[in-house]
Order: sequence, then structure tokens, then C-alpha cells
Amino acid sequence: VSFNLKKGKIIGIVGESGSGKSVTAYSIMSILDDAGKVTEGEILYNGEDVLKYSKKKIHNFRGKNVSIIFQDPMTSLNPVFTIGNQLEEAILLHTGRSKKEARDHAVKMLELVGVNEPTKRVKQYPYELSGGMRQRVMIAMALACEPDILIADEPTTALDVTIQAQILELMQELQERLGMSIILVTHDLGVIAEMCDEIIVLYGGRVCERGTADDIFYNPSHEYTKGLLNSIPNITRIKERLKPIAGTPINLLSMPLGCAFASRCDNAMKVCLTVVPEELTISDTHKAACWLNVKKMTEDSREEVDHG
Repeated sequence: VSFNLKKGKIIGIVGESGSGKSVTAYSIMSILDDAGKVTEGEILYNGEDVLKYSKKKIHNFRGKNVSIIFQDPMTSLNPVFTIGNQLEEAILLHTGRSKKEARDHAVKMLELVGVNEPTKRVKQYPYELSGGMRQRVMIAMALACEPDILIADEPTTALDVTIQAQILELMQELQERLGMSIILVTHDLGVIAEMCDEIIVLYGGRVCERGTADDIFYNPSHEYTKGLLNSIPNITRIKERLKPIAGTPINLLSMPLGCAFASRCDNAMKVCLTVVPEELTISDTHKAACWLNVKKMTEDSREEVDHG
């Protein structure tokens, strides 16, 4: 998996469960489980490889330079400490503020993310807040030390549709106001349609396709991306049945020789089963790793020669 996140931009990483979205995010933060390890490659931040950071440097890197919002705010917040205690801990850990300044900053951050009565909320415990309010607290905690990069790992999964829209709108507003970069991890293409400058589609731990929202939604060039789009309800086609992607996700412990999606692809060719496709440039902003694109370009070239 390879991508470049520019300052002030939003990248969306999309794919079904087990595609490698969260592992990618956790690798950047260096918070993989004990069983997980980055065996090759680099994670560069301002030209420095994060994988080579000392324990102290990686500790400062988390929170100060890059922060993460996890899927479920109820399990991410400590139930035995108040909201204020947990916000203050992050602020005291990564800034030179005094305890009083940290408390004032915690109140300010809650106000920034739209939590009403912030001076009251800092004295409350997570169970006393609604799901949407807890997620706002998680965003406040992630932004408390003003990081350059915010990673949002399925930030709306545990929330109802109305609250989802509010949280996404809040994240976009904060990104524009603070000028930070965001990596938005999700399995929902609808979530990232309007928000992201670039979308990366993952399957089986590999990048299938990358491009702008227009590239992905109006000119999908990988069969997996097409399958994802066909499985989204469309108000203009309410009488049509949704088309689920056939088959089951691959076993990442036993990767196939060729394209990871080949066993589920209706248009797979022999080469798809034996050789991993490389990313092919579709346009200046659009790339896809699919042998069908190579076949199409070869056929188009032959037609041009014939007509020439």
C-alpha cells in the first residue's frame, strides 16, 4: 500500500472488512498488535521514516503530530475517568501547559467541536453522554494537541445516520479551519463521496484503484470498485435489485498468485490468476491495478493502427 498525503488534503481509504484499511492506519501510528509488524517499506513524515523512530520519539509523534479517532467512542474512552481528566492527560503529555491551562484548553476544545455546556461536560463520565457527544469528545481529544494529521478510523460506524452527517460535517469544517490533513478510513463509499480529495480502494491488502471522487464514481476502472458501487442503493433505480459481490473475501494468510479479486471477478482472465497486476495510469489523477485495463488499452491501440 503506497500513497502520499499532502498538507491540508483529505484522503479516503475504502474497502470491505479485512481489506487492510485499519492495519494501514495503525501502522502509521505504530500501534499494531504484538502479532503485527511492518516488515518492509517506509512511513515517511516530513522526510523521516517513522519506523526508525525511538520509543520516546514515536511517543511524542502520536498525539503531537498525528492523532487517531477510533470506531467506537464508548470503548475508546476510559469509563472510570471524567471527560476532563482524559482530555487534560493528552494536553499535559504533549504540551507545556500547566494543569489549569490544560483544563481551560479542554473546555475550549469541547466548545470547538460543538459540545454544549463544555464546563459541565468536563466533569462528566463517558456513560453520561450520548453516542454522538462521545464521538465529538474523541475528536476534541484527537485535536487537543493540534496535530498535522488526523486519522479517522470508521468514525461514524457506531452512530445513527443523522449524527453521522453531523460528525462528517464537523470534521470537514475543522479541517478547513485548522488546515490539517485527514486520512478517512471507511467501508462506506457514500461517506467519502463529497469529502475526499483522493480516494484509495483497497482489497486484500492491495491498492485496486485510486483517483478523485469523480474518477471513482463516474469512471470506475477496477471490477471490485464497480462491485462496491453496484451494491450501493440508488434512488434513481429503486425497482432494481442490489447486486452483491459474489463469493467471499480472500484469506490474507494464503494470498493468491495473481490478482486478489480474481476468484470473485466475473471477467477474470488466465493472467489474472497467476500475475499480480501493476497500477496502470488511466488519467493524470486516476490509476487502477487491473489486467482488463491493459487488455482494453491494447485493443484500442490495435484499432488506432488499423484505422491509421
